[in-house]
Amino acid sequence: MTDEATRETAEDARGWRAATEAALYGPDGFYRRPEGPAGHFRTSVHASGLFAEAVAELLCRVDEALGRPEALDFVDMGAGRGELVTGVLAALPADVAARTRAYAVEIADRPSRLPDRVTWLTELPRTVTGLLFANEWLDNVPVDVAEVDAAGTPRLVLVRRDGTEVLGERVSGADAEWLERWWPLGTEPGQRAEIGLPRDRAWASAVAGLQRGLAVAVDYAHTVRTRPPFGTLTGFREGRGTAPVPDGSCDITAHVALDACAALDTALRLPDALLCTQRDALRALGLITARPPLTLASTHPTAYVRALSTAGEAAELVAPGGLGDFGWLVQPVAVDNPLV
Repeated sequence: MTDEATRETAEDARGWRAATEAALYGPDGFYRRPEGPAGHFRTSVHASGLFAEAVAELLCRVDEALGRPEALDFVDMGAGRGELVTGVLAALPADVAARTRAYAVEIADRPSRLPDRVTWLTELPRTVTGLLFANEWLDNVPVDVAEVDAAGTPRLVLVRRDGTEVLGERVSGADAEWLERWWPLGTEPGQRAEIGLPRDRAWASAVAGLQRGLAVAVDYAHTVRTRPPFGTLTGFREGRGTAPVPDGSCDITAHVALDACAALDTALRLPDALLCTQRDALRALGLITARPPLTLASTHPTAYVRALSTAGEAAELVAPGGLGDFGWLVQPVAVDNPLV
């Protein structure tokens, strides 16, 4: 951002949080499009049905930890078009499926092909006993962006509808405190950070509704030791990265400071959360990535091809530099953590 741009009037610009909120969730927002997220980017849910099977295994472990209650809740937070909740229900053993109350939480209209037994909501259920699973939800909770100006002062970044930016007022109050603790910026001009406080609060609010069970957030993530110096704000459209422009034409996302989300939960007097990679989490849930033995190719060629395909899908879910590097924030409430 140039000094000349910084001096421009910001009358027609606003913070990235407000601009993203309107662009994604407004009346004509990106997430209200009929094609849904799957039309623009590929999550673990879309990569392989093995992901839903692993989540179903986790739900079964939560069920056991709860003592097999009469009613077991599964909440798919940020459900897209219901792909995950549908896959989880299909993968559950019959006795667990019969006791499961399934909820999909999403602002878009209910998909026409969603199973009737899934309750479609725009907000979380008031109380949950079971598993709350938020796959790539927190990265789409809008946040403001800070940038260090020429004098070494962090200021809010304001953005116009066409994506051009100007610097606004100095970061202050709770946002400044969050930056100081979780994403300390130096004095070098141009350094940027996404202020994750709204995500911390969103996660704490979601966990607060969990009476007993497990809450899991899965997302692009970084920790305080690995914060990128220039932030991660970006856009996605039709499967490709693009400039983040808050006009409703693309997804706008930023990686999540999951360590900050976990720390805020301690204010609720909950046990310490577990932070791990998706690679470790899926392996703990029994995902097998080994290729089938070559001998199977000659004795049962069809089974070999099927097993080879499954191994490939599993490998993608745990791949270094890809989906395997996603962060999992695992928060137990009034139960032992069933993932360890």
